[in-house]
Amino acid sequence: MTEPSDSWRIFKVDELLAEQAGAGRAVYSEFLKASAMSLGIYRLPAGSRDMQGAHDDDEVYYVLGGRARIRVDGEEMLVEKGTILYIRAACDHSFFEVEEDMTLLVMFAAPGRGMR
Repeated sequence: MTEPSDSWRIFKVDELLAEQAGAGRAVYSEFLKASAMSLGIYRLPAGSRDMQGAHDDDEVYYVLGGRARIRVDGEEMLVEKGTILYIRAACDHSFFEVEEDMTLLVMFAAPGRGMR
């Protein structure tokens, strides 16, 4: 990371991923916390279980690598590298059938007024 500023930050994904290397378990590392949002890297090894559920904030996931299924409010779908997911606050969700190690960029933000 470059020197921090009150108005901006720069992060390098490779450096963020290196901090979690070798964990061997599901791990979430928040690297930015601002007044209305936060960003983190979430890793789920193949075969692991995602124990999360609903959150108070809206979420956006960007799948950096891997392959799994996600269940959102009872609906299931496949997600893999390049997938972007939006999940509304208070929606029950979790990843399952993690076939390949999953690495996700996660953004939490204050709930909005609905989707466009």
